[in-house]
Amino acid sequence: MPHFLPTTLPEAKELGWDTLDIILVSGDAYVDHPSFGPALIGRYLEAHGFKVGIIPQPDWKDPASFTVLGQPNLFFCVSAGNIDSMVNNYTADKKPRRTDMYSPNNEAGHRPDRASIVYTSMLKRLYKNT
Repeated sequence: MPHFLPTTLPEAKELGWDTLDIILVSGDAYVDHPSFGPALIGRYLEAHGFKVGIIPQPDWKDPASFTVLGQPNLFFCVSAGNIDSMVNNYTADKKPRRTDMYSPNNEAGHRPDRASIVYTSMLKRLYKNT
């Protein structure tokens, strides 16, 4: 598997895929390394014959960021990321964190509080039949 998991439909079409079976949605940036859960799950599913894509750190305020790969044939797989979004966004003193180790340039603010709930709610609103 010399390619990355597709993050857009044109990337999927380059692989000869018109649609995807499973779409992973992650609160982390996409890093294709076995220490990152979404990449590991995606590669496992792909090795078992599924066409898998990933939407890394979608903008939860913009529904279009959840439609970049279209509707999957089977299901969406949603994760807040490697660390729970509340732990990632706040210190033990409940102060907002200034950095996010799992975002590009360590910038904070790229994932919502309770990311799994927010992502799932957006997907349910956009894809009522999935």
